[in-house]
Amino acid sequence: MSQEKKWHEKRKEMVGVVVSDKMDKTVVVKVDRKVQHPIYKKHIIKSKKYHAHDPNNECKVGDIVVIRETRPISKTKRWVVVKILQRAKTPETVEQENV
Repeated sequence: MSQEKKWHEKRKEMVGVVVSDKMDKTVVVKVDRKVQHPIYKKHIIKSKKYHAHDPNNECKVGDIVVIRETRPISKTKRWVVVKILQRAKTPETVEQENV
């Protein structure tokens, strides 16, 4: 038997920052990537925004999350939040760290 991956293991995963959480069960995640300019060879940071499904409304603006490609959920949503890597710094969490 060959060592082929199953279809659900081939899905793309990306790491990004939540920039909007105003919609119900949806967050907008900005993913940055470095690209080298073809002529000048300078590294440029390009970014793209993805609408991702957040079923429990756990994500807040500023959180660093992992999103995975999935079936189309709506007209613009094709990604789902897998896990939250780091929570955003809020005034409450900063006070708790200082105590």
